[in-house]
Amino acid sequence: MKRSEINAVIKKFEALMKEHCFELPPFLGFTPEEWQDKGHEYDEIRDNMLGWDVTDYGEGDFDKLGLALITIRNGNVHNPKYQKPYAEKIIMCDSGQVSPMHFHWGKMEDIINRGGNDIEFTLYNADKETEQLADTDVVICQDGRRYTMPAGTKVILHPGESLTLYPYLYHEFIIPEGGPVLIGEVSMCNDDNTDNRFLNPLGRFPTIEEDEAPYRLLCNEYPPAKD
Repeated sequence: MKRSEINAVIKKFEALMKEHCFELPPFLGFTPEEWQDKGHEYDEIRDNMLGWDVTDYGEGDFDKLGLALITIRNGNVHNPKYQKPYAEKIIMCDSGQVSPMHFHWGKMEDIINRGGNDIEFTLYNADKETEQLADTDVVICQDGRRYTMPAGTKVILHPGESLTLYPYLYHEFIIPEGGPVLIGEVSMCNDDNTDNRFLNPLGRFPTIEEDEAPYRLLCNEYPPAKD
């Protein structure tokens, strides 16, 4: 992705959150220059990769296969210094964009439609031996309602609705025509490096072409703490 594209996505994301009155903690407004002067008091942000995250999954087609998200809080399964067993994200996904089919080995999460467009999920169980799509009925947990549907069932989340996703539940979502949606995620501690199993292997972070200066640093770009 070009840096100019990432900058534009972040600004659009900020505008969407302002539209829905979703306020962010101060560190998400730090400029790249301000990050250069931040000391060890911000290690939790660096160590747990909190902050801005824009990805095209390494495929180079963000408008179709892309996601913009912010990790607001998170623990760290690899570092006992950070004992939060939970995480929270806010996500922007636009019309035509897909979050591709994947499951988590360990993480349970609630995906919440915070406003804007609908979210269309497709759900399958994962075969625990082959880790492929299983042709078995799927248990769906949606806003306190628990019901069973065939494999490949589509679930539509309208604004305000949510869906609980258990480990080994394959899920993919796409946003229909009508503009972007603001999505919340409340989950167990999140580890994107080891707990994402994509049906088709994908990258996690984009390769960036630096065609302009960054507007905000991404969560994998923070400089070391200033001593």
